[in-house]
Amino acid sequence: MTANLREYRLVFVAPAEGQTAVGDYSQDFIGPVRPYFGEACEVRTLGPGGDTVRAIRRYRRSVADLVASAPGGRVLVHAELACGGAASFWSIVGLAGTPVTATIHDPPQGVWWPWATKFMLAPKLTRKLVHHGIHYPSRPLSTAIEGRVNGRRTQFALTDTGRASIAQRYPDSHPFYVPHIVRDRPVIRPVHERPKAIGFFGHVYRGKGFEQIARIRQLLGDDVAIRVAGRGTESLPRADGIDILGAVDGPAEDAFFESVQAIVVPYGKRHWYDETYPASGVVAHAMAYRTPVVCTGYGSLAELDEQAGAVVVHPDHADSDSVATDLATAIADLLDDGPRLTEIGEYAEKTRQARSGPATAQAFAAVWSDMLARRGEGH
Repeated sequence: MTANLREYRLVFVAPAEGQTAVGDYSQDFIGPVRPYFGEACEVRTLGPGGDTVRAIRRYRRSVADLVASAPGGRVLVHAELACGGAASFWSIVGLAGTPVTATIHDPPQGVWWPWATKFMLAPKLTRKLVHHGIHYPSRPLSTAIEGRVNGRRTQFALTDTGRASIAQRYPDSHPFYVPHIVRDRPVIRPVHERPKAIGFFGHVYRGKGFEQIARIRQLLGDDVAIRVAGRGTESLPRADGIDILGAVDGPAEDAFFESVQAIVVPYGKRHWYDETYPASGVVAHAMAYRTPVVCTGYGSLAELDEQAGAVVVHPDHADSDSVATDLATAIADLLDDGPRLTEIGEYAEKTRQARSGPATAQAFAAVWSDMLARRGEGH
């Protein structure tokens, strides 16, 4: 027996579109999910450090009011939780008796900075001394708090490695793996018809590996162009043979992906608080444009393979020069092998279809329906 979601109100708590990659994911997610429910109400927050304590209280009241006013009391609350997503996290605290689920974007924990208010991240404060000075030593407390809040709830991870890490940290939780949604994007030229070039894409921050670009440029032949795009990339050092575009959206994003044969994802350790296992939004972007990926085998990237549209590199040594050398070798081997490049591009297309918005929504809906039926609230 499963519950009929059309009889339920969905209360969706997430960052707004444009508020970090999680906000963009949330926008891609809610569209295909909405039709499964009789009604879907959204409570959208700002990104890490964007909301005041007063704003977080307002979100909490909005969620509580939407729960209380649900027709027939049939309601499901779902939140998108990420490293600094304090507003989303506190919005789902204290909903006793209400079915609540969450997607954990930085597993094994939903939030690592639970006190990340606007005051905490104010520019006038010294971030390392105040923000990290409070959050880093309070990890045992924040882990315990999350255990009380989400430790018995149904949770979703976007990688299987992440699912396993949640199960290990919170043994009484119910984690499920549903791959990162791949958004719908225009059909562009197949990879074998594109210029001989590689791309680096995404938001610049710790662990993304943008510092590897200069060394990879030195190691690759002059016949391979390098193009770099994404939020914050405009501040990267410029050099001959490296085309830096900055943020790209809409037609500019389409043109960027059509100008490269592969996207390079040189990730390393991102989160010095603990090992985390997030899915890569950059990989999902590449798959949306049927573009092969060359990546390190760090964290959950190790789950990828050529049948998913990716070439995964496992350097023998962790130093940056070894990583850059191995990546450059894998890039050259791929771009110089036309049949293999074409085949991996075709696998990327299959991954795009398997992880589309409708396929993702169907997977979430199946879990929700079963969960609500088990609670005795179905039909």
